[in-house]
Amino acid sequence: MKKSFTLFVSCLLSFVSSLCFSQVGGLYSYTFLDLPIPARTAALGGSSIALKDDDINTAFQNPALLSEKTSNSISGSYISFLGSINYGYLAYGKSFKNVGHFAVGLQDVGYGTISARDEYGNQTGTFTGNDYNFSLMYAYDHDSLLSYGVTVKTLYSKYAQYSSVGNAIDAGITYNKASKLFCLSAVMQNVGKEWKTYTGGPQEKLPFNILLGASKQFKRAPFRLIATYDYLNIWTLTYTDPNNPTPTVDPFTNQPIKATPVKNFFDNLGRHFIVATEVVVTKNFFLRLGFNYKMREELSLPDKKGLAGLSGGFGFKVNRFNFSYAFTRPTPGYSMNSLTVGANFGKYTKAPKPLVMPL
Repeated sequence: MKKSFTLFVSCLLSFVSSLCFSQVGGLYSYTFLDLPIPARTAALGGSSIALKDDDINTAFQNPALLSEKTSNSISGSYISFLGSINYGYLAYGKSFKNVGHFAVGLQDVGYGTISARDEYGNQTGTFTGNDYNFSLMYAYDHDSLLSYGVTVKTLYSKYAQYSSVGNAIDAGITYNKASKLFCLSAVMQNVGKEWKTYTGGPQEKLPFNILLGASKQFKRAPFRLIATYDYLNIWTLTYTDPNNPTPTVDPFTNQPIKATPVKNFFDNLGRHFIVATEVVVTKNFFLRLGFNYKMREELSLPDKKGLAGLSGGFGFKVNRFNFSYAFTRPTPGYSMNSLTVGANFGKYTKAPKPLVMPL
């Protein structure tokens, strides 16, 4: 155990050594890769990198979560997003003894039919837009506690006559102590390159991210606590609109507004954390609740925050099939619904009887 945990920490430090600290901006391509998949992930605030069980969908964010339990699993997800935007995800996993655990995934984001207009606002026709991500995932168990994983993504995006092609790699490490119901993971996402740009201009950056996550279930309590530190590679996640700068003088008293560095520090720190819980009502029925402070601060209205940033849902199993639903409130006045249906045929496949040749 100590050797495995030491190895995990050593690999984690190699991640941290490559960090850079800069503000999040809008200069990335393929930002659809950050959309929460599947419904279980959406219900838990958008992150599920430290949940190692029989759910193959968690490998979308962390390939190291693949295991023998996800072998012969198949799953499909459908998410109703803003307006006519919808996206989905299909996944299938297979394990091979002494080789490792494999999975393939296909993500498709469709933006519906969009009106094409000239510079004067006159409609000239319609066009469609889609983003695709084909993923090949692999995981290897170092021992009973530590596992590694890597995902190779092929990315294709097309809006009207403009298209882009790229590749990205995810790498994950998971330390899972099943007897203590504890899981710890580190993931580096979207290390890659845009090979073909939309207009032939300069290549754009990918949404590179490093995450740390942990989950702990309690033997005498029917719930699991989950916490994720998002964007380890970027400290400043707040943004000031240059066209609407933060006022420095009170408009009513004309007195200078005092800076609040402590408040600003904790506001920025809170944007890194995603917290959630999963309640085990029965062995086949689960309730989920998550809170994403960054989502709340970025998408809520100044005078109306409501339930922005909150998410919830449930999941249940019937024989070999499992179902999950998530309800997300990213901003006041809008809700997002996610549905995932899956099955694990490996659990119920009986080994064939050996053939006995007659004497």
